[in-house]
Amino acid sequence: MKKLFFALTLMIGLSQISNAQLQVGVKAGVNYNSGSFKNVSNNVLSGADSRTGYHAGLWFRVKLPVIGLYLRPEVIYTELKNKVNYNNSTFIRSTNFKFRKIDVPVLLGKKVLGIGNIFAGPSFQYALSSNFGINDLSEISTSNFSLGLQFGGGIELGRLGIDVRWERSLTNAEARFVDTVISSNVNFDTRVNQIIFGLSYRL
Repeated sequence: MKKLFFALTLMIGLSQISNAQLQVGVKAGVNYNSGSFKNVSNNVLSGADSRTGYHAGLWFRVKLPVIGLYLRPEVIYTELKNKVNYNNSTFIRSTNFKFRKIDVPVLLGKKVLGIGNIFAGPSFQYALSSNFGINDLSEISTSNFSLGLQFGGGIELGRLGIDVRWERSLTNAEARFVDTVISSNVNFDTRVNQIIFGLSYRL
């Protein structure tokens, strides 16, 4: 929680900069999570099929005293879903695993050819909740904080922007559930590598 508060405090501080330097906008888009939730440490879960999710939130952009460079922090709500195969001693079936988090990317970017831009930077992530679509698996705990790396590029046409970015998780993030059918704990890695497509609008 301290990291999230620090990131929010940073953005509040940036908002004190003059309007000539600060830009604010909204954004939303889809997330394709690839290679997610596969390192399962209990054979009750056999893996997950990649699925799409979505995100929505706010972005801020501040020009830096270097020609073409800017700092772009964001506060984003993200929800991801995967189809997971659930196998216990009596039956086999599939269920959805839903993962919700707050992402705070802090990106360093550069303008390219007037309408284009490229960017990269860390993404601080706070897990809100995770759950399966069946009652047989109940959440015990989830690693709340993790760190990722994002980089990508996009174009801006007036107030409208389109970008694509790739995100790689850098730290371990584990979810713990209890299988109520066989009274056993299920621990698995929830790190996510994503391709993120976003549409933004500058206010």
